[in-house]
Amino acid sequence: MSDVVLKAENLSRRLEGEVPVTLVDRASFEIRLGEFVAVTGPSGSGKSSLLYLLGLLDSPTGGRLFLNGIETSSLRDDRLADVRLAEIGFVFQFHFLLPEFTALENVMLPMQRLGRLSRRAMRDRAAQLLDDLGLGGQGMKLPRQLSGGQAQRVAIARALANDPLLVLADEPTGNLDTLASDTVRTIVRDLAHQRNRAVVVVTHDQEFAASADRSIVIVDGRIQDTDAHLPHLAALAIAGA
Repeated sequence: MSDVVLKAENLSRRLEGEVPVTLVDRASFEIRLGEFVAVTGPSGSGKSSLLYLLGLLDSPTGGRLFLNGIETSSLRDDRLADVRLAEIGFVFQFHFLLPEFTALENVMLPMQRLGRLSRRAMRDRAAQLLDDLGLGGQGMKLPRQLSGGQAQRVAIARALANDPLLVLADEPTGNLDTLASDTVRTIVRDLAHQRNRAVVVVTHDQEFAASADRSIVIVDGRIQDTDAHLPHLAALAIAGA
């Protein structure tokens, strides 16, 4: 398997109407396994629109998107849904946990939809993910019984439930205090570097962005810069030269 998980080629999203609006304009880049990439830019610049394209939540109006070597633009809706469920994990600013289910049950939900594991195996995996994220004693609590930082960590565990290659996060610390933000930032970085996942995070938080391997800067729908700024990426580039 190639280490390139995600490849965008002139990817565009345009809304037609009386006054057409271009949300993403001919974006091209690659995201690799083990890489933590921040997407930054001014409010309304197209960051979230780009993330929704990468997560197969919106369809491009131009260009092509490859996920693990598969061109997604040619897939039927049902196949796209299967790919999203199996290969992509999502984390949003608000955790969106289902209030009537416990933390453990929330983490199990994607596994139940995928249907590859027995119920016992799903419970064991959900419990292990919560434990890995420092929530080993919180599995039977309802979302309202958790702090904001704990609920966001449950949401991260849920995003990892089906062991996706790609994790996408939209302002995951935007609703958290400083301590909880630091914890989530460390977890997100470790997803890439320790778990060898491709991680893409939309963020306004400059400290969060600075902790990424590189940043993709987008302004008015156009990518202005992709900046590799950590030493280990430079070392990888030299080794592969």
